[in-house]
Amino acid sequence: MKKNVGMIDKAIRISTALVVGGLYFDGSLTGTWAVILLALSGVLILTGISGFCPLYSILNFSSKRKGL
Repeated sequence: MKKNVGMIDKAIRISTALVVGGLYFDGSLTGTWAVILLALSGVLILTGISGFCPLYSILNFSSKRKGL
């Protein structure tokens, strides 16, 4: 797996996931959409921590700077 997620992208993914998770566990998000957003947050956390996004790989895209 070649890393394809840059530092800014990682920060945005992780912070977004933490906000959505916080809103869900706070009770501000409820219902089906809340569960969908929580699942998406899990994916964002995993891709942010690992530095690899399968969708970026399929699209041959990288937000990581060259040479790093």
